[in-house]
This record gives sequence, C-alpha cells and structure tokens, in this order.
Amino acid sequence: MPTNGSANDSVSGLVDRLTGELGSVSHREIGGTTEYLRGGSVFAVVRGRQIELKLRPDIAEAALRTPSTTASSRGADWIVFEPRPNEAQDVDRLRAWLTIGWRTAQRQN
Repeated sequence: MPTNGSANDSVSGLVDRLTGELGSVSHREIGGTTEYLRGGSVFAVVRGRQIELKLRPDIAEAALRTPSTTASSRGADWIVFEPRPNEAQDVDRLRAWLTIGWRTAQRQN
C-alpha cells in the first residue's frame, strides 16, 4: 500500500518511507543533508524542507512548471522541490519523481 504523508511528517521522514517502497536504496548523512543512493548513484538529496531530485532532463524541464519547484544548481537534470507532506498532490509528485530518479540511478550503474 502506498505511503501517504501527514501534517506531522518531515520531508526526510516522508522520503525515508517512500524510498522504502522502492527497495535497493541506501542513504548517508553529510553535513546536514541526507543523500539517497541506488547502486552508488545519488538520485535525491534532502536538506530541511527541500529535496533535490535527479530526473531525466525532459522531465526536469516539465517539473519546473509545477508549484514549489525550482531549478537546482546541480545541473539541468536536477530540480529542487519543497513538498508539503500533508498535501496528496505533493506526495504523489514526490513519489513519482523519486521513482524516476531511482530508475535513472539503476541505468547509470
């Protein structure tokens, strides 16, 4: 059953649960951020209330037209998203974008 968020969730807590649905995900804490990896490739980075996600460039371009999303300094295939864990649409977007990043990371290895 898919994980939904709540008003009490932090972004990192929500991402932990969503990546748990994917499998083969590890994470590491680095200076106030949490990196999420698959096979050694980073596909998401959480810092506070924001998450940076690595997507395919065409999907990242489209994602920039959605609310609470901005360009990342990491490159054209990365976005910054500030999801609201209690908003179903934000959780759905986050789940979809994490899945895309996770699949993309598999292809890089």
